Amino acid sequence: MTIKATSPEEYIAKLPEERQAPFTRLREILNEHLPAGFEEQMSYGMIGYVVPKSIYPNGYHVDPKLPLPFINLGNQKNYIALYHSGIYADEALKTWFEKEYAERVSTKLDMGKSCIRFKKMQHIPYDLIAALAEKVSVEDWIANYERSVKQ
Repeated sequence: MTIKATSPEEYIAKLPEERQAPFTRLREILNEHLPAGFEEQMSYGMIGYVVPKSIYPNGYHVDPKLPLPFINLGNQKNYIALYHSGIYADEALKTWFEKEYAERVSTKLDMGKSCIRFKKMQHIPYDLIAALAEKVSVEDWIANYERSVKQ
């Protein structure tokens, strides 16, 4: 579901009303808990958190003109999506997240390779998302990314 917006605030204002509060809370958590160095911007038609080119001039290997993506927060037709590249690239982080989710949330985890889907707004584990956001520093993400690109 594409939302045309030039800022995170505009993106959230265009969401269905029932998703605005949980989406805003997720954004606040990411802004509060991501380690220093990640930068919020509009990315791939969603709110994105990237390693800016000032820190990692090589950019994203798919398109080196773009900064290195890390997390995207987007609205889809039936859910809020949190795309976390670290979960995709780090099996230990994925295993930790799956275990913690099962311990904290009564509903089954709905997750793809990097996409965590929140269909029921009342079941979003905000505290777990905060802990997940804190787990990977900019330096760790760059090192993990470079290892995965070389393979």
